[in-house]
Amino acid sequence: MASQQGTVDFLLDQMAGAGSVSAKKMFGEYGLYCDGKMFAIVADDQLFIKPTEAGRAWISAFDAIQEASPYPQAKPYFLISGELWDEREWLVQLARRSAAELPLPRPKSPPKPKK
Repeated sequence: MASQQGTVDFLLDQMAGAGSVSAKKMFGEYGLYCDGKMFAIVADDQLFIKPTEAGRAWISAFDAIQEASPYPQAKPYFLISGELWDEREWLVQLARRSAAELPLPRPKSPPKPKK
């Protein structure tokens, strides 16, 4: 089941204070980016944040946070329940702290010349 655009729009609005936050559609789901770094996935209208040490420290107060895979064969991510989506400042901090630890994507290689 693909995620709804409204879900993604709401999450982007909630995390807008984290920096330059955007979404890219990927295989019917969405990758969320903060300052050019992919830090989360919205799949089946659920929010999955890439696990980082800073993110883990920030969410440690919430025992209800579980780890789950956003799709089969994926590494586990933090699954953020919809109940926490209304906690704007908490989400902003989680996005900011998580993205800060992640590397920038590698630049794309130029296309090889045709023979």
